[in-house]
Amino acid sequence: MGCSEPDISSHPQEESDYNELPTSFRLDIDVQRDCRSSKDSSAERSQAFIDHEHDSPRECQSPKGSSFEKSLVVIDTEQEYQSPISSSIDKNQVEIDCEECETPKFYSVSKFEMDVDGEQELQSPNVPCADVPGAGMAMKGEEYIYVVPQIGVEFESEDHAYNCYSRYAVLEGFSIRKDFVNKSRINGIVVSRRYTCYRQGYRPIQHNANVRKSRQETRTGCLAHMTIARQPNGKFCVTHFEPKHNHEFVAPCTTYLLPSQKRLNFAQAIEADLGDKSGIDGVPKLGMGFDSEDHAYEFYNTYAGRVGFSVRKDYVNRSKINGSVVSRRFTCFREGFRQRDKRDMNVKRPRKETRIGCLAQLVISRQPDDRYRVTHFEEKHNHELVAACRVHMLRSQKRLIAAQVFEGDLVDCSNMQPEAASELIRKTGRDCDNHGYDPIDYKNKLPFKCMRGMREGESARLQQFFQSKQLKNPSFFYALQPDVDDQVTNVFWVDTKMAMDYGDFGDVICFDTTYRLQKDSRPFTPFIGINHHKQMLIFGAALLYDESVESYKWLFQTFLEAMSGKKPKTILTDQDALMAEAIDKVFPETMHRICVWHVYQNALKQLSYMYAGSGSFINDLSSCLFYHEDEEDFINAWKVLLDVYGLWENEWLHEMFEYREKWSTAYGRHIFCADIKAVLLHESFTENLKKYLKSDSDVLLLCKHLGKVINDWHYKELEGNYNMHHHLPELMGDVILLKHARNMYTPMIFELFQQEYETCLNIIVNQCTQTGPLFGYKVSIYGQPREYLVTFDSSTETVACNCMKFEFMGVLCSHALKVLDYRNIKILPSKYILKRWSKDARV
Repeated sequence: MGCSEPDISSHPQEESDYNELPTSFRLDIDVQRDCRSSKDSSAERSQAFIDHEHDSPRECQSPKGSSFEKSLVVIDTEQEYQSPISSSIDKNQVEIDCEECETPKFYSVSKFEMDVDGEQELQSPNVPCADVPGAGMAMKGEEYIYVVPQIGVEFESEDHAYNCYSRYAVLEGFSIRKDFVNKSRINGIVVSRRYTCYRQGYRPIQHNANVRKSRQETRTGCLAHMTIARQPNGKFCVTHFEPKHNHEFVAPCTTYLLPSQKRLNFAQAIEADLGDKSGIDGVPKLGMGFDSEDHAYEFYNTYAGRVGFSVRKDYVNRSKINGSVVSRRFTCFREGFRQRDKRDMNVKRPRKETRIGCLAQLVISRQPDDRYRVTHFEEKHNHELVAACRVHMLRSQKRLIAAQVFEGDLVDCSNMQPEAASELIRKTGRDCDNHGYDPIDYKNKLPFKCMRGMREGESARLQQFFQSKQLKNPSFFYALQPDVDDQVTNVFWVDTKMAMDYGDFGDVICFDTTYRLQKDSRPFTPFIGINHHKQMLIFGAALLYDESVESYKWLFQTFLEAMSGKKPKTILTDQDALMAEAIDKVFPETMHRICVWHVYQNALKQLSYMYAGSGSFINDLSSCLFYHEDEEDFINAWKVLLDVYGLWENEWLHEMFEYREKWSTAYGRHIFCADIKAVLLHESFTENLKKYLKSDSDVLLLCKHLGKVINDWHYKELEGNYNMHHHLPELMGDVILLKHARNMYTPMIFELFQQEYETCLNIIVNQCTQTGPLFGYKVSIYGQPREYLVTFDSSTETVACNCMKFEFMGVLCSHALKVLDYRNIKILPSKYILKRWSKDARV
């Protein structure tokens, strides 16, 4: 850069003093004159060394009115430095290396270039600047030379002038914009150009009533500017310079927000990216280039997958000429807030809220070389990121994650580790290597010959398949029961995932024998349960070719042994006297109920001629069996069903009515069943395997397809685990009780709880009696005659209703919630939040 003026030191200077420097640091100052003018052609160099010790602090001051021009200040700091008021330093180069220092507040920093190489913060006395990106104006290693804009200063090019004025503006605390330009009418080259302060002029007043949110006013009519004109030698010379502004400058710690600083950082980032030959490390950086918009999206999405969030394509700016993408913004999937829909009041099941205003984003813009470069990257999120094992659940990641379906078990990142599940099975003491475990249980073989057995070679193939599974996973357990002729008759197996599931949700199991309803079907009998999302689980599987008491006893004992002796609280089965006898002997403390879903399946088979001619019979039958929780209501519905369809003479229905106390949901309300009948009603396990249950099909296909079904179920649970942390159910109102319950329950259970709370709003308290600490409340739904008795113990704050919904399925009924609200209990007591329904069920 050349200087056409003989002297450019006439720029006004400020008076300032150095404050007393802190002790325990070393200050090295090298003073060198490296800028020459036509007046002063001689070069002089001086060096001063000042050493401050702990016991001899000194005071360093500069003379009043001192000036410097074209000087360079390099500050290298390890800690923080703050800025009291300072003066300028004349024509020298200062290098300060310290741990703690205070440097002046720059009122006239326009006459030098400042290189800051520091790992900490640049602070002003009044403005904190901790952890502000770009506030330090890191320029180490650059060879730029800056001059204070003065009339007559020459620049090599228009861009050179713009860069110098822009850096000067950043040091002062303002930003610049390109304003007037005068181009030659002959060849179109720039003849003159004016750069103004970004607050120059005034925005035109637009009377637009449709504008929802007006833009913030930034222009204040500032007159500061610099004008350059082309010289005969091809260079550009400053023809006019106005340094005065009519507004305050920004603080040093916020200069990184100035558009000029952003443009400088972007230019430096591009140069760094072009010079970086080490390759991409997978983290977006300012200035990083991409060949296309899709390439940028794939890169950011891959980065998001490693970090743990999903990417959404947000704003896009297209060319008005050819429609190509000029700029694009990719945001975190939790960016912004969902706008309230006027139809929300009519929506029965509103979508769950996912957006919480996250600012993480990546902005790309097309450059003159047709490459897209990162112009802005915000790394920080305002929410928890997704665990690695659940990343594949994210919408933008689903197409990047290959299906990981394999014969082994999928392991969730739950609190129960695979090692714990392996230990659960190894506790049985039946390890092959250490205990001489023989999967064929000759000690408990059947005392008779089984009339129905496997096809030739199936037993050997099954054993080979189970052995291969056990080699991959030593925790895999299987057992075979032979008959008196040593022919394999019954088979049972359980893997690690099944054992984990039973350890967490084995309080209620359903022994499924619906294979009996299909002709020529394999005797496949799984142990079924449900998880905290009310999704189906399988705890073990068996092929039971013999249906004697001995076979059932062996199966239940083997199941109990595989599960380390843990017994279920409730077992649901089909109506079978031999099975009931075996259960009484193996599970004497377990509550045994006939599964109403099995009754329903048997009814469809026994009464198939009815629904063939009547489309409403199935609906009426299912309503009678599943949706009457009161004894009187159930009996009345049963009678109506028999009357309407003329079934009073049906012997099977008469027999089932005699056993109604064993299967009807109106009875046995004190027995916890986890509402498993609702899951079985909507999803039939054997229907998924119906194709592979035919006796003439390959038994290995059944085993392999069973593994696929289990993996699909596990995938659904992973989806449920992800949703319960990231998609909160919508509240029906700002209710403390509901907020607390939403934080505790899984979304599926919370929806049931919220329905009960909504019902309780229409319940009235008719009568209240007291006997010591016991209070009795008679409540009813408004407009309905039926009353429920709710008992509240004030000494223990326990509540119980005679509908026994909590005892039956583990969620408080609306009647009990009404009494709690009546007693001003606004937080659901922890005793009424079953762990098996909570988000921490796997903990």
